[in-house]
Amino acid sequence: MSGTLAFDHGESVSLRRATHATTATSVAPTEGFAERLHDHAPATERPVYGALNFRRKPVGAAPRFGSAHFRLTAGTLLRATFCYPDSFFEPSAFGVASRMALIELAEAGGQDALDDYVEAQVHGPVRLDRDVEALVLDPSHRGTAVETAAHRLPCPIEWHPGFRLTVEQLRCHPDHRGPEYVKVGTEIAVDGLLDPRIVGDAVDAGRHDPQALKKVWHCLARFG
Repeated sequence: MSGTLAFDHGESVSLRRATHATTATSVAPTEGFAERLHDHAPATERPVYGALNFRRKPVGAAPRFGSAHFRLTAGTLLRATFCYPDSFFEPSAFGVASRMALIELAEAGGQDALDDYVEAQVHGPVRLDRDVEALVLDPSHRGTAVETAAHRLPCPIEWHPGFRLTVEQLRCHPDHRGPEYVKVGTEIAVDGLLDPRIVGDAVDAGRHDPQALKKVWHCLARFG
């Protein structure tokens, strides 16, 4: 899981650090304009990356990066910048909360559901006890060590409807990431089912290439 940040009036940001992934689902650093700008800055001075949840999805703005998200307070809007598309693609359209036309661009962009987000960069620290309204988790983690750890954080816990995909459904989409990842998903499924906990357990088990499991997650996040 990697984080998604959401503002209290429904605009949300799916968080990922430029420096490293913060949870079990790997998130590769973006090699875009901001990373080059901050290449020589300490990690504490680099922006926190996310995505504006202009479609107000209960699972967060950018589930391709993980099944959980942090929902941010509205105050973080004041120190956020935005771009479309993802900074990996070196975009030319930028904005701030008070002045931007990026939502219109995204709505007209025709992107795949996993890429349908406006990237956000939150400048300055993001503190769980000050800037986060809630950590929103997938229900597959109820009663697990993930929930136990989450309750130790200084922010409320909430649950979204969840990601679930059957092997039969997975087999209907071999072209999304490739048939080899359908095979991997079939191998790790439990009773013919995939969910975030099952994918995370497969990562922990270490018997499959983490990059292959990331592609399985993409299938689950896209169709589950």
